[in-house]
Amino acid sequence: IYTGLRQTPEMIAEAALQEDVDVVGLSILSGAHMALAPRVIELLKAQGQDNVKVFVGGIIPNEDIPRLLEMGVVGVYGPGTLTEDIICDIRRAVLGWEEANPH
Repeated sequence: IYTGLRQTPEMIAEAALQEDVDVVGLSILSGAHMALAPRVIELLKAQGQDNVKVFVGGIIPNEDIPRLLEMGVVGVYGPGTLTEDIICDIRRAVLGWEEANPH
């Protein structure tokens, strides 16, 4: 479900709740990832959506990645990341290793 540009964390968490999602993907090019991602995670938890996995992509400095992961972001992706790699990570996070890799 694509919610569009310029969504507030509150709007994102509400859409996740209404649509009963397993994953939220944030694409952030503004440099606001250290403010937006933790706020979305906080709101998801406040709504009882602890099981929703949060992924972040965009212009993310390497030094911010460990902090985002500590905050609860499951995956962080910069420019040039292959879509297939992101899909694999999402499947692994939602389905677990065995179901995501049936071979």
